[in-house]
Amino acid sequence: MQSTAEIAWLIPLLPLVGAIASGLGLIGFNQAMNRLKKPVAIILLTCVGISTVLSYSVLAEQISAPHTVEHLFVWASAGDFTLPMGYVVDPLGAVMLALVTTVALLVMIYSHGYMSHDKGYVRFFTYLALFSSSMLGLIISPNLLEIYVFWELVGMCSYLLVGFWYDREGAAHAAQKAFVVNRVGDFGLLLGILGLFWASGTFDFNGIAIGLLGAIDAGNVPMWAALLLCFLVFLGPMAKSAQFPLHVWLPDAMEGPTPISALIHAATMVAAGVFLVARLEPLYSHFPLINLLIAIFGTITCFLGASIALTQMDLKKGLAYSTVSQLGYMMLAMGCGAPLAGMFHLVTHAFFKAMLFLGSGSVIHAMEDVVGHEPILAQDMRLMGGLRQKMPITAITFLIGCIAISGIPPLAGFWSKDEILGQAFNTYPILWVIGFLTAGMTAFYMFRLYFLTFEGDFRGNNNDLQKSLLLAAGMEIDEEEPHVSGEIHESSWSMTMPLIVLAVPSVLIGFLGTPWNSGFAKLLNAIEAREMALNFSWGEFLPLAIASVAISIAGISLAIFAYYLKKIDLNVLFAERFPLVNNFLSKKWYLDDINEKIFVKGSRKLAREVLEVDAKVVDGVVNLTGLLTLGSGEGLKYFETGRAQFYALIVFGGVIALVALFGVLGT
Repeated sequence: MQSTAEIAWLIPLLPLVGAIASGLGLIGFNQAMNRLKKPVAIILLTCVGISTVLSYSVLAEQISAPHTVEHLFVWASAGDFTLPMGYVVDPLGAVMLALVTTVALLVMIYSHGYMSHDKGYVRFFTYLALFSSSMLGLIISPNLLEIYVFWELVGMCSYLLVGFWYDREGAAHAAQKAFVVNRVGDFGLLLGILGLFWASGTFDFNGIAIGLLGAIDAGNVPMWAALLLCFLVFLGPMAKSAQFPLHVWLPDAMEGPTPISALIHAATMVAAGVFLVARLEPLYSHFPLINLLIAIFGTITCFLGASIALTQMDLKKGLAYSTVSQLGYMMLAMGCGAPLAGMFHLVTHAFFKAMLFLGSGSVIHAMEDVVGHEPILAQDMRLMGGLRQKMPITAITFLIGCIAISGIPPLAGFWSKDEILGQAFNTYPILWVIGFLTAGMTAFYMFRLYFLTFEGDFRGNNNDLQKSLLLAAGMEIDEEEPHVSGEIHESSWSMTMPLIVLAVPSVLIGFLGTPWNSGFAKLLNAIEAREMALNFSWGEFLPLAIASVAISIAGISLAIFAYYLKKIDLNVLFAERFPLVNNFLSKKWYLDDINEKIFVKGSRKLAREVLEVDAKVVDGVVNLTGLLTLGSGEGLKYFETGRAQFYALIVFGGVIALVALFGVLGT
């Protein structure tokens, strides 16, 4: 009987076929297709659903007997050069296939309710299917070049989805920002891929590592060049997985519809960078300096994201900076030489972060019935509060997500984050200290989000507060049109069902990664799993685990006293006492302002100067040439008389002039 891995190419192909069919229908029969919402949704859900079933079948085969299935064909050849393409299925790929298809399927079900009244419903589902297909193709790519193809497709889809509401200025700018920032990283990735091929003669992951080391030993490639190539390749994941300083696109990507925020932050775009670093572990394991740089960038990112999240009042942007911070943890694990820990945190984080974002979408969907569709009002936590009574399912699942990401046992986030901190403690103790402090900050800002949103009194009916928020955002206020209408209510089943489903792995999946008997590690690397089990010590595990839980509880306690019991006024204790620090955090470390001044305005100034050069110098030379030609032509036309005697006279005069000239030169 043929194994499912043999037909794994169908997993990305099915959503792609559905997306192409739907897209062609939109191009050729736009109005008719937009009226066929349910049939299109059912077809695309079926395509992704079949891919999900196939993915879990592949995962089951890998669990029963971990192995690698690879099928290649020659895509191009010239002389001794051959370029293979195809697909590969191994334990790491099987885990990612199951993760991406699960989250994508749930997000599409959720989108049926969230986008039901949107005029771009069919287009949104088409983009979702294409996005899922691109990520799935990236996962089963057998070499760096094929990964790069799907890498760019993922970037294109994120551009389309972040800018889905392109008629909104904020969404259009956010899509452009995401596109430009990722082009910076992708340019480095492309240079690195080409350089590694030049050094090793292959695009294969293991072949690159072997070939590069051989070239270094033979003296064909200096060490500095090898380190540079490895770092250039890392620039791609740095941008895709929102690592400092290329993280700036991710919070702005919240301008897109909330379902796509969940998909980007949980299982697709940002996961692609971490996945690629894990794929390149055979290469990076030989270069400790590159691993150290990855760990440093990851540590800065996790602290930066958490510190900025402390001051955010926009619910989605608070979660976005939380994602930035958690991605930093994953890269810290990769840099510590613990890709299994990083990948395990990617898996656990995907489930509870997807649930948190979909929960925020449920809240925003309800708030829009009260304050209108303006994101500044619908997403601002200062207008929320008391939603737990009206939205119990959303509130309970959101609370589960907050506990999980805070690292409280036995929920999923504790096991994965604690494993990363343990690896950091043993490898780079200084970085562990920063990661440890960040864990406390994470617990604080997540429960701050929860209490401001779901507890206390509802503040959405405060018209004065609404007006002040609009004025602060520089928006016009219509005095005749009130911003209050409707009531808060729980979302429909299509939106709450994915929340309930995601809550289950958010609670239980962490048990697959217990350090003394890690099923996750056994699947991905049985040898390392045995070493983990043999070297496990309760004496080492408990102190670090207790410290991690203690600082998380401290962060939660501070949030309870400040935002639930209201016994502490943090504005008085912190914001008013340390205004410079508060402004630094609320202004997002001034990184957006710096980018705006240096890169945006700087590039515009450079463009204007180039335009001046083009207009005055280049166009001037062209225009002068034209004028000279025209003038000389006007003058010479009088010599075209048609008389042979006149032409002979001119020739005779020319000869006399040349004789005189040579005579002068001779003397």
